[in-house]
Amino acid sequence: MRSAPVGEKGEREQTMAYSVLVVEDEPNIVLSLQFIMKRSGHDVRVAEDGEEALRAMRDQTPDVVLLDIMLPKRDGLSVCETIRANPDWAGVKILVLSAKSREADKEKALALGADDYITKPYSTRDVCERVNAMLGMECPQAS
Repeated sequence: MRSAPVGEKGEREQTMAYSVLVVEDEPNIVLSLQFIMKRSGHDVRVAEDGEEALRAMRDQTPDVVLLDIMLPKRDGLSVCETIRANPDWAGVKILVLSAKSREADKEKALALGADDYITKPYSTRDVCERVNAMLGMECPQAS
């Protein structure tokens, strides 16, 4: 879903989910991110490379992109830069999830427009908390 209607107080109606685009080429990571995002009530789509990610963006603009840097066909930094260059996607939040742990890598991603950066390995709880903070929500409690 692109975005839910806003109520009188500017709050999103609870019946509509936010849309998350997971851009990741490692199947096990995709599964864990899909699980935690769906558990939080989000609609989830997956792109396995940078080109597919941009096609998915054009097909249906998500609310949040979970973006790996090291991707086939087009790297995540290029995808981030392309997203930020498109005024139609200005409201999309970008959370970079990367094995690149140098401070310079994080600074570059943030300079290109990422909203946040998490280094792999990470806890799915941390990802959930950061995504939901971007959306003004809380994570469901672990059961």
